[in-house]
Amino acid sequence: MYGDSLSAGYGIGTQQSWPALLGPRLKETGSPLTVANASISGETTAGGRARFDAVLAQFKPAVVILALGANDGLRGLPVTEMKNNLSAMIAAARKSGAKVLLVGIRLPPNYGPTYTKSFEGGFRELSKAHKVTLLPFLLEPIAADRSAFQADGLHPTATVQPKILDHVWRALKPLLKDTRP
Repeated sequence: MYGDSLSAGYGIGTQQSWPALLGPRLKETGSPLTVANASISGETTAGGRARFDAVLAQFKPAVVILALGANDGLRGLPVTEMKNNLSAMIAAARKSGAKVLLVGIRLPPNYGPTYTKSFEGGFRELSKAHKVTLLPFLLEPIAADRSAFQADGLHPTATVQPKILDHVWRALKPLLKDTRP
């Protein structure tokens, strides 16, 4: 797992985050895989790219769930830079032999239609260009429920983490076939 605060358990603790809940789900299904959560709150795609090779070398993943970009968008950073950084990480993960699940995010409408469309489209373009599975919007099952978020309105509460896991699981499960640690 390689992401930002949405995967690092910001405000709820790592053990309550959806990636922490993924470990038991893998065991329940008989998968030999384990979860290493290398997510960092506040991470941008540039920061993620800078440390990605070291993380790949350390964990030697069979599958990489790549969920970065939210902080790029919230800071209004250029979409082309985000795409270049994600593209480099996808290529490095695949070169290492890992399968990739690219997880997208949507921005609030106050960033304007041009930027938000370009931002969301960036994830689709990368998925097609690299032929990797895309989960278009991590927070899809809870986005419309204000009570699903902490007081900051950005970070999900502990109680909705299982819903996020179920959402991710549907996209991840097909990638687990014939995958060995």
